[in-house]
Amino acid sequence: MDRKEAKRIIEAILFVSDKPVSIATLKDVLKEIDPTEIRTSIEELNNEYNSSERSFSIREIAGGFQMLTDPVYSAWISSLYKRPSDRMTGPALETLAIIAYRQPLTRSDIEAIRGVNVDGVLNTLEERSLIRTRGRVDGPGRPILYGTTNEFLQHFGLKSLEDLPKLKEFQESDLDFVKEEQKTRIIDTKTGELSTVNAEEETQNESKEA
Repeated sequence: MDRKEAKRIIEAILFVSDKPVSIATLKDVLKEIDPTEIRTSIEELNNEYNSSERSFSIREIAGGFQMLTDPVYSAWISSLYKRPSDRMTGPALETLAIIAYRQPLTRSDIEAIRGVNVDGVLNTLEERSLIRTRGRVDGPGRPILYGTTNEFLQHFGLKSLEDLPKLKEFQESDLDFVKEEQKTRIIDTKTGELSTVNAEEETQNESKEA
C-alpha cells in the first residue's frame, strides 16, 4: 500500500466515523503503516483542506481524531437537522466545571463547594455521559467518586484534560455561580454564546433537574 492510498483510506474512515478514531485503531486497519506516518498523513490532509478553504478539518480530541465542520457554519447545519438546543444551565455547567477541575470527588465534596443539593444535576450529567463513577472512597459509607468521560472531552472539543483553561483565567464568581442583579448566565455549549435569564426562571430549571 502506498502513502497516497493510505492517506485516502484514513480520510474515508474519519469521514464516516461519528466519534474520534485513535491512532491505534487506524493502525489496526492500516497494518502496514507506521503510527508516525498515520499522524503525518492526517497533517497532510489538513493542509489540503486549509489550502482549498474547505468547511471542515480534522481535529485531535478525546484521544483520537475526528473530522469536524467549522463552527462558522453551525447555524446552517442546525437549521438542517433542527436539533433541540444543547445548552447547559448555570448549575449544571458549574457542577461539571467543579468535577472537571477537582476530580475525582464525591457528591458531598461538590455540595460543600456549591452549597446546594446536586443530586438532580449529577443525574442529568450522567444521562448525558459527561460524567461517570470513578470508584468509591475507602471510608465510612464508601461514597461514590465522580469524574469526567471521553464524551466530555469530545463534547467540548478537548484533546485531554490538560487543554482545560487554567483556573487562574477565571474569577471566583465564575465558579461560585454568583447571581448578579438577580440574573444568571446560560452558556450554549455549541456556540459559546451567553444569555441571561431571571433568577426565578433559573430556580425553576434547577428544580426540574432535581
